[in-house]
Amino acid sequence: MAFESPNVVSDYIFLPRSRHMIVNKKQLLLHILRARSIARRYLITNGFDGSLTMLGMLTGFYVSGMKELSVAISACLGATVALFISGLSSAYLSEKAEREKELRELEQALLIDLKESDYGQASRYLPVVVALVNGLAPLLLSLVILLPLFFAEQLRSLPSSPFINSIFVALICIFFLGVFIGQISKTFWLWSGLRTLITAIVTVVIILLFGLYI
Repeated sequence: MAFESPNVVSDYIFLPRSRHMIVNKKQLLLHILRARSIARRYLITNGFDGSLTMLGMLTGFYVSGMKELSVAISACLGATVALFISGLSSAYLSEKAEREKELRELEQALLIDLKESDYGQASRYLPVVVALVNGLAPLLLSLVILLPLFFAEQLRSLPSSPFINSIFVALICIFFLGVFIGQISKTFWLWSGLRTLITAIVTVVIILLFGLYI
């Protein structure tokens, strides 16, 4: 196959499998970069959801006067596993459908089979990566937030309430998620972190107010 100039060659990736196929390198790079941005959004949104869910549950346990740490830990772990499975499956199914749609449209435009191309392989593994990010973000953050409860159950005595300690850890996690958002958006990190922290504090205040009237 002849090309008009060497510059055109640099825009393509040659694929030696089964038959000579070409795919636009710019399309592949855009595909991967778009997946990275989607993974970042999933990391932030589902990480924030997981942290806020734990914060709400822990505040509720504290307001209700919960004394049985094993019951609280079991309830929080159940919610954590549910967040993990939900994030993993929902992200994989939705991203897999989107990638397959894009691949079919590109195949129709180029009139070639791209399933064994770099682009086709990326379409298969990128949904897995995105799904893992979406599932692991709330799982890992929730486990970090629950660490004071685990320690309290083992040590049996702490100078302060384990629920207060976990609430404090949750607020720190949410603050740093805001800092991460600020780095992505190139805004002042402190203001970005404070905005997410204010959201978390408002959540705690609302739960405390509900607890006073129940």
